[in-house]
Amino acid sequence: MSTITIRIDGELKEKASELFNDLGMDMTTACTMFLKKAVAVDGIPFSVSRTPNKETRRAIADAMKERNLEGPYKTMEDLKATLDA
Repeated sequence: MSTITIRIDGELKEKASELFNDLGMDMTTACTMFLKKAVAVDGIPFSVSRTPNKETRRAIADAMKERNLEGPYKTMEDLKATLDA
């Protein structure tokens, strides 16, 4: 048997503990399940990606087609004014 020590946000830990308790397990059991599944699938057992969300994909498409753009700005103050509006 081994021990793992991790640092995690207190609020996240509390919410996760509540969830796992509702499911009838403790944090150790949940972490063990995650690690066993990771070993079984030889990777992270859920999708992890940097795929942009819908809004970001739309903004990228607009930029590529040079539409719905603001600027150019002559000064940083002009840009800040637009961003603050």
